[in-house]
Amino acid sequence: MNKEINSALEVLKAGGLILYPTDTVWAIGCDASNAEAIDRVFALKKRDKSKPLTCLVSDDRMLKKYVKHVPASALNIIEITDKPTTIIYDEAQHLPLNLNAKDGTIAIRIPDDDFCYWLTRKLNGALVSTSANISDQPTPKSFKEISPEVLKGVDYVVNLQHDKICSKPSSIIKLGNNGIVKIIRA
Repeated sequence: MNKEINSALEVLKAGGLILYPTDTVWAIGCDASNAEAIDRVFALKKRDKSKPLTCLVSDDRMLKKYVKHVPASALNIIEITDKPTTIIYDEAQHLPLNLNAKDGTIAIRIPDDDFCYWLTRKLNGALVSTSANISDQPTPKSFKEISPEVLKGVDYVVNLQHDKICSKPSSIIKLGNNGIVKIIRA
């Protein structure tokens, strides 16, 4: 795994895109601090830039780097949830504007996956994580279902978990600083 982390890290630091397994589905990723790489992800996916992307961080310390105010309820959800959960936070900070939603929110998940954990730790920052498909196409449930267009569009394919079957993406919850909680995807 260390070889794959180091290879992916080298590509990320050079502004490249990677294709990698997460705790949910195979994902297209880039360094979340690199606006040009983020634009490449939108172009590869043919995704409307008004539809924000998700980021992965290693832990709550890294989460606080990118969110001005992390509600206590978010930390409770992260601690007790038994399934992958992406949380949309108000007031993103220290990220390129093309990564945030128009209202200034940001979607972030702390994955339960060793590869993702160590990659974000060694990157020392957030990693873009969006399903490895062209927009409006089905999310691939396995590496074998990833389209040739996506495979050719990334700079590096992580050579781990190619036989993993992914059943479903993460749950998504929006936690407003005003205390309003909204379930986006259960």
